[in-house]
Formats: sequence, C-alpha cells, structure tokens
Amino acid sequence: MRRLVIPCLIATLLTSCATDKPNDPLQVTDTLTAATPATSPPTSTTPAGTTHPAPPTQHTAYDPTTHTLVLASGPTLTLTNTTTGAQQTTTLPSAPATLQLTHSGQLLTALPDTNEIARTDLRTAHTTTTPVPGGPVHAVDLDTERTAVALRTPPTVTILRNGTPTATADNFQGPAQLLPTPQDLYVLDRLTTALTPINPTTGDKGAGLRAGKGATNAVQDRYGRILTIDTRGQELLAFSTDPLVMKQRYPVPGAPYGLAYDPTRDLAWVTLTATNEIVGYDIAGGEPRERHRLPTITQPNSVAVDPDTGTLYIASANGAGYQVVTP
Repeated sequence: MRRLVIPCLIATLLTSCATDKPNDPLQVTDTLTAATPATSPPTSTTPAGTTHPAPPTQHTAYDPTTHTLVLASGPTLTLTNTTTGAQQTTTLPSAPATLQLTHSGQLLTALPDTNEIARTDLRTAHTTTTPVPGGPVHAVDLDTERTAVALRTPPTVTILRNGTPTATADNFQGPAQLLPTPQDLYVLDRLTTALTPINPTTGDKGAGLRAGKGATNAVQDRYGRILTIDTRGQELLAFSTDPLVMKQRYPVPGAPYGLAYDPTRDLAWVTLTATNEIVGYDIAGGEPRERHRLPTITQPNSVAVDPDTGTLYIASANGAGYQVVTP
C-alpha cells in the first residue's frame, strides 16, 4: 500500500488561491459536484459491539459533558443519556444540515430549509431558534457573543454578534463546515474541495489550499491540525494551520466518509461506506498508523466517540440502526 507523508509547500505559492473568482486555481472545473458516500453493500460480517434500532440517521454527535448521544433523523433529534439510558426526542423546525456541540452542554444546529439556527439544551431537550437568512448549513460559536454561520445562498460565511451580522466572507462555492482556530476560522468548501482561512473579525480571506479530490468531513485534533476526509480520493489528510500547510496524506480505500477524533487516545476514526467498516488510525506520529479495523452496520455515514471511554457510536443512514463499540 502506498504511503504519502508530504509537506505541501505549494500553499506558499498559491497566494491567490482563496475562492475569490470563478477562475480560481483551486476550482479545476466549471461543473462542481460534492463527493458523497458510497452505497453500502449488504453486510457479510456481524457488526462489532451491539446494535440498536434507529431510523435512518444523517448525523451523529456525542457530548461528554452530559453523556448524551445525539442522533438526527430528518428534523427529529433523539437524545440518549448513555449513563442512565434515559431517552428524549425533540423535533426541530426542519432537518439539520449539521450538528455542532458547544462547551455548555448545548447542541447548535443549522437548518437551511427554514433559514434558522437552533440551540438545543441536551439536558432538557428544550430548543430555541434564531432566524438566519440564506440557508445556513453549519454554525459554530467563536465565543460567548459571536457565532459563525456558513450559508448556502449566496455561498458565504457570516459572523453574527448576538444575532447581528458583523463581517462576511463571500465568493465561496459550497461552504459546508467551519473550523475555528485561535488565529482564524477555516472553511471547508465541498464543491471546490478546499480549505480557506478567513479573519472572523473582518471577513478577509487568506490563501486557500486544495483538500484532495472530494473532501467531505473534517475535525480538529489536539495538535491544532485539521483532519480531513477525501472521500473521492480515498485519503485521510492532515493540515497544519498558521500557516495552512498539508502535512500528511494517507490512503484509505473503501469510500471513507464519517470521521470522529478521540483526543484521549489520538485516534482518528474513519467509516468506510463501500465496505461497512470503521478504521482507527493513530495520528500521534509522523504518519497515521492503523490500530483498529472493525465491521459495521450498513451505510455507516456518521460516527461519534466518547473521549472518556473510547466508545464508538456508529449510525446507519439506511435504517440499520446504530452500533455501540468499545474497541
């Protein structure tokens, strides 16, 4: 198997590579299509751990503060306390495009179909909403007053201070995920499959960098890196920030899609939708090293991890339930 661990020095050369123009060097075609998970085959191996019934689940999150597993199926959120087994459900105004945990036991969701962002208290399941025109697809709190929101129409990123826009970064193609760092806010654009930093105070965009052939999901690790799944190129990518430089590329065959990071064990967990597997990579060294490979339920599009116990929660997007595994 080929292994590529390379510094991507071209970041210093692409000084105009943020997606400011239609002829941006990061946009290699006029017809942009976001990468998608593979359609999983029927399972041929018994899934590891235990499997529980659940409707088709689009998004999964785990909050260690409240010990809550969140499964999003359409507009319905199912909240399960993994310590007591108690379960609550709440229905949002529309289906969330993303789930984002905050530091206060709350869940922040972006609702593009109703032009809102919602906050759900994971202890009580109480939800409040804030209007945000433009079809929000991801929202993340920058501090106690500011929230960054990626918008679908037009494809921009706006910074809200107590609900009021204060800065905007425009001329993206498909901003899908926001990753804040102490210096900047990084934007994963699924259509141009690129990472671009923006200044959250001014909205100014920095030099972007290609993120493989079809980046879909990203997380941050405890080293300040951004880990990105290239579903189309079938790789796990690692980028340093300040400056933005690709540090690692590692082959992950099997249509990788779901991604979760365990900071306690330095494991990046990647679901393989073409093979119904999940792989755990140790990312503490100079290149990822495979530590675990486990069979999953079908269509394992999303995964979350409990950083205290290392327990994995893998959810199926086609109704095969959700899987609980302690490696």
